[in-house]
Amino acid sequence: RSSLISIDATPYYHCVSRCVRRSFLCGYDENAQQSYEHRRGWIEKRLLTLASAFCIDVCAYAIMSNHY
Repeated sequence: RSSLISIDATPYYHCVSRCVRRSFLCGYDENAQQSYEHRRGWIEKRLLTLASAFCIDVCAYAIMSNHY
């Protein structure tokens, strides 16, 4: 990992994960007629737990309906 990430060159990284097939991660899905809003809390808690475990700082994050 030390050869892949250079803190001197770039101290910030933009990481994205998104859903496929028009699936909804959060929010209200019109096709399924179901709300997945409860998942935002799950994702936030997991993100902060993983940041702590891997000793990284999360400067900002956004949890949207189809990606985070």
